[in-house]
Amino acid sequence: SSSLTEVTVFVKRLRRKTDLSNMAKTMRTVLNSNSKVTVLRSDLRAVIDQGFLDVPGNLFQMKFRNPEELQNDIELKCLNDLMSLLAPSTDIRVLLNCVSSNLQAFVMQPSRSKEEFRKLASDFQLRWNFLLSAVSKAMTLNYTDSFG
Repeated sequence: SSSLTEVTVFVKRLRRKTDLSNMAKTMRTVLNSNSKVTVLRSDLRAVIDQGFLDVPGNLFQMKFRNPEELQNDIELKCLNDLMSLLAPSTDIRVLLNCVSSNLQAFVMQPSRSKEEFRKLASDFQLRWNFLLSAVSKAMTLNYTDSFG
């Protein structure tokens, strides 16, 4: 039961950080437009592949080019999985299920104790927020068509 409590706290924390209702409304608008999805995928790939992320040593770019190493960085795998699912008319629930599955596989299942779960969960949240901030910053600074 203590694991269930920790999972509940973790899920609530993620929900507080991201207003899923507003995100879903925005994503539905984007996902219903073939041109917006195409531009978004292209911009995301360009930001990552061309080394625009503000990360020492271009860690993210190298990881995306080597699929075997992606398994070592769950936040990169989550982003890559989400990007692979981006297509016109993709249901937002498919994207949320993808994130949920990755969290289950890489954060919840490997946790053998409450302390280990806390560490994995906080580590993932910190790194995920850092990655998304870096992507947003790169897209903003490079005036990508899809940003905004």
